[in-house]
Amino acid sequence: MSTSAGMRSLAITFPGGLKTNDYWRRHYPEMLGAAVEKRNVWAAPEEPRQAPDAFDAEMAKYLDDPFRGAKERRVLLPHENALELETRAATMALTAAQIARSEVDLVIACSLFHDVMGIGHATFLAGELGLTSAAWNLETACSGAFAVFETACALVRAGQYRNVLGVVSCTYSRSVEEHDTMSWFSGDGAGAFVVSEVPEGEGLVASAMLHSAETCKAFLLDVVDDPKRGKQVVRLRSDRSASKVLRQVSEPYLRKTADMALQKAGLRMSDVDWLVVNTPTAWYASFCARVLDFDRARTIDTFPRYANCGPALMPVNLYTAAAELPIRRGDLVLLHTVGSASSSGSALVRWGDVALGPAPGLPIEVL
Repeated sequence: MSTSAGMRSLAITFPGGLKTNDYWRRHYPEMLGAAVEKRNVWAAPEEPRQAPDAFDAEMAKYLDDPFRGAKERRVLLPHENALELETRAATMALTAAQIARSEVDLVIACSLFHDVMGIGHATFLAGELGLTSAAWNLETACSGAFAVFETACALVRAGQYRNVLGVVSCTYSRSVEEHDTMSWFSGDGAGAFVVSEVPEGEGLVASAMLHSAETCKAFLLDVVDDPKRGKQVVRLRSDRSASKVLRQVSEPYLRKTADMALQKAGLRMSDVDWLVVNTPTAWYASFCARVLDFDRARTIDTFPRYANCGPALMPVNLYTAAAELPIRRGDLVLLHTVGSASSSGSALVRWGDVALGPAPGLPIEVL
């Protein structure tokens, strides 16, 4: 009999800083005036279409808002860093799972971006937690959490490891210049989960991932000197082609991966109880629901609260859905993630007895 694997616990956390839209109104008023004229990643199509596709139809509701539906985003305070967020999330996930640290066989970490350029956090994290297990870094940008989850489940199913700790973080505020409009849509956060053997029929049922090579030029990374931090850092910026590329690929990626996962599981969309997707934009959840002809009331959208926090979106949205919708044991959840220069994935998960960590704390400082 094959082993079933899935989440035993799930926890999320955020840094202490909070930026509302008023931050840019106060500090960069000229950006708001220029935003109407400036071409940016979510600009309207250059030529109007008689029949807009699903992406444009859902985006149209936000075109009059320069912040494109973003209201708040959590950001690192000067004394905080990604490893601190990851350690906190991991500690909460282990506590919720009620397992000793000696029972953790493997840590898989995905950090976008690392505190130390070029070196992943897995070993640092294992040291902070006092673990003696193996520690790996796994990266596929904004679909990183999905890949960590899928990999952890496969290893548990194979009998290679019993308890795998997955930890994911995103710290866009250290990598996107705040005078770039991209900062309006970007936030920081972290999540962690323990993957173990679960009762037969629960956990990961089926999954599918595809690379997103078509998006490789949509966002660019530069290495620059940061005088405030006294070192070189990575800077993320969007290319002028990003808007067009993301419009073209979002629907095909969603349809292909969802169909592949459903086919593997021998299920149909009518069997799905909840749809939980990454929300890099305010309209992404409704866009996915429209494409899949799914009830929008059975989705979750955290974009107004947290903006786009990259690979942390999967644990953040899944945690929020479990706590607020709420997802119940036995419910079938369709997960979907998307990322640029990354991967797109869909997974069917039969929700089990997943222990949730404490609710995210309030911000320490409104900037």
